[in-house]
Amino acid sequence: MTVIEAPAPAGRAGTVNRLLDRHASALPSAAAVVILLLLLAGAQAYFGNFVTPRVLSALLLDNAYLVILAVGMTMVILTGGIDLSVGSVLAFTGILGARMLAGGTSPLLVVAVMVLGGAAIGLMIGVLVQYFDVQPFIASLAGLFLARGLAFVVSLQSVKVTSPGILWLQSTRFQAGDWYVTPTGLLALAVLLIGAFTLAYTRFGRTVYAIGGDEQSARLMGLDVARTRVLVYVVSGVCSGLGGLVLTAYSGAGYPRNGIGTELDVIAAVVIGGTLLSGGVGYVLGSLVGVLVYGTIKTIISFKGAEQSWTQITIGMLLLVFIVVQQVIVVRSARRR
Repeated sequence: MTVIEAPAPAGRAGTVNRLLDRHASALPSAAAVVILLLLLAGAQAYFGNFVTPRVLSALLLDNAYLVILAVGMTMVILTGGIDLSVGSVLAFTGILGARMLAGGTSPLLVVAVMVLGGAAIGLMIGVLVQYFDVQPFIASLAGLFLARGLAFVVSLQSVKVTSPGILWLQSTRFQAGDWYVTPTGLLALAVLLIGAFTLAYTRFGRTVYAIGGDEQSARLMGLDVARTRVLVYVVSGVCSGLGGLVLTAYSGAGYPRNGIGTELDVIAAVVIGGTLLSGGVGYVLGSLVGVLVYGTIKTIISFKGAEQSWTQITIGMLLLVFIVVQQVIVVRSARRR
């Protein structure tokens, strides 16, 4: 006689597993939010004056350029690519803008040249990746060396910015009680919101996710894969140019050695914010959380008076954790298929 065993009730464990499977793509971003809240709570308990309007306002403004860079980097990584050139493009556009301002060029023209300069290098990388089948790592590495070399061609020394129109971006404060924000902070938030809206509600955004999820399926659906892949690198270049503007206004000078290692900070922030390196999963708002985690760790270490090398050590440990989480998500997704 054959005995048919009844399936065991799913119970709470089954419900949890179903929820994890259904919302797996949001888990890294949710984990980043939890880590940010724990960092803030722990810092407040330890220092007693950490979670204040002054400190939190400065947290955004000190990292405004990273927020802008993270928007472009998120789009690139969502397609399964990478952009190592952002730090060098930031330096190139910053020193170029400072040099032009020192020569008496109109600030509006300077801003346009900085943005177009970043877009041109992004276009070059995108064309190499899409039409010459160059790996994104190699193509963007070429962009890194090109932009850094151009920065040194423009000037070997720091160039001070005295233009009131550019310095206004950082010196002006809009206050509401003890909270404050500068035009650079507003620019960062505007770029963030535009990026989030574009990815969530436009055909371009849907194509970005489709390329990262399954490029062949995206082509079969009639999506313009080639144009979109080039455009994400152009967008990243534009964000780098804007980041160069923000950093120049923030520091009051252009410097050809600015942004060394910044590309790694941005990639780490985007990954911690929940964007999968394999592409297809991630959120711009999650990248904002990743930048805030990075900035909070840096601020805590400054409060503590410790060496800033601990920032890199802590971010490295978090990055390892999030990469493991991402691998778990990828494996679970593969099993569901």
